[in-house]
Amino acid sequence: MDNLRIIIAGGGTGGHIFPAVAIGRALQRLLPGTQLLFVGALGKMEMEKVPQEGFEIVGLDITGFDRGNLWKNFLLPYKIIKSRIMARRILKSFNPAAVVGVGGYASFPMLSAAQALQIPTLIQEQNSFAGKTNKILGRKAKAICVGYDNMQNFFPKEKLIMTGNPVRREITEMNVDAATARAMFQLQENVKTILAVGGSLGARAINESIDANLDELMKENVQLVWQTGNHYHEQAVKRAAAYPGRVITVAFIREMAYAYTVADIVVSRAGALAIAELCIAGKPAILVPLPTAAEDHQTSNAKSLVNMDAAILVKNENAMTQLLPEIKALLQDEQKQTRMSENLRAMAITNADERIAHKIIAIAK
Repeated sequence: MDNLRIIIAGGGTGGHIFPAVAIGRALQRLLPGTQLLFVGALGKMEMEKVPQEGFEIVGLDITGFDRGNLWKNFLLPYKIIKSRIMARRILKSFNPAAVVGVGGYASFPMLSAAQALQIPTLIQEQNSFAGKTNKILGRKAKAICVGYDNMQNFFPKEKLIMTGNPVRREITEMNVDAATARAMFQLQENVKTILAVGGSLGARAINESIDANLDELMKENVQLVWQTGNHYHEQAVKRAAAYPGRVITVAFIREMAYAYTVADIVVSRAGALAIAELCIAGKPAILVPLPTAAEDHQTSNAKSLVNMDAAILVKNENAMTQLLPEIKALLQDEQKQTRMSENLRAMAITNADERIAHKIIAIAK
């Protein structure tokens, strides 16, 4: 098994990219000679983020179906055929022992091409509600690693392995000094801190609600770390100028372990990666699921935490009116904060990356 060759395909958001990187690092820890090739979609953030993590990546010319602008789908059939042809070329050139799909546009053409060539495939299904493409791929996959119970509703039961969702090593270890973390964000000591984060690309509903209600929020004697995404950052900087030293705006937070360390309450989307990280960090969370996510899986993810009394759900369309009252109520309820933290930590899985890596090695024999 020396020099094991593995392809990891997928991306689109940090919620797919960072688990993929975590799995790759786990493979290299378990088998130091492992050779990895990442495959993403041209123009998506994995083409920048994966090389920053020190890995090689190639891109497929593939996009998803655009429900908002139907005319943009004119070239989609051509791109699907083109990406499938390129996927076969990559497979024959790299000759992997297995192909791993983590979700995102590049995952389907790579795994379907690998299955056609009889190359073992593994799906890392992050969400509590599986999408159509993964359900199709699951029929021929050797294994399906999941982070939620009851996934036999979507996949063959005998292929399922409960591994949890992999997160970055620095978060599973959370070995961050609080004073150092505060200094990084230039925050005050002994002041309640809210972390508002909408995923790697930002979240319009969270951003607009924070913006509109910022004056009222600041009356609560809190400080805010506000991760906006690139699109909203300029507006947020202007808005934060009224509260120097109390509202810290960041387009993208790379050092999330530091952000979780300073946070008392987190406002977040409900992607699988965000939820896995919140469980490990044990931070009380108000979740605003992205309603346009495939199969509305973020709402399903959020409800799984709400049912465990580990999070509060605010619907995207209600964020403008309900987010601030929920933040204020949670700030004033220390017992609920403690209870939510305990329930989150009870669900945490810290070694999901290695669990998945072990299974990849097993199917790659």
